Amino acid sequence: MLHELERTVKDKIASQDEASYTNYLVKAGREKIAKKFGEEAFEVVLAGDDTLAEETADLLYHLTVLLADRGVSFTEVEAVLNERHGTKSTFKDRPDIEQW
Repeated sequence: MLHELERTVKDKIASQDEASYTNYLVKAGREKIAKKFGEEAFEVVLAGDDTLAEETADLLYHLTVLLADRGVSFTEVEAVLNERHGTKSTFKDRPDIEQW
């Protein structure tokens, strides 16, 4: 389904349809896309069990737009995940979020 979503997003961008929300985001620029992605991520964190799937779908859509705008495909993301699968953790000590 993610690859289908990716194709749909890329088709919307290529069509330059003025009524397309995808094109609105792309024309508004990377900062707008990043802001929307961040907002959706926050909504996922705050979502209750009854809305988590819906909020996650919104997050994945906005991630797909962000990746498409930056020229990164889900195939590339999958390659990174496949590379990491079965390897030792890349965990690094990081400060708690309160210390940022």
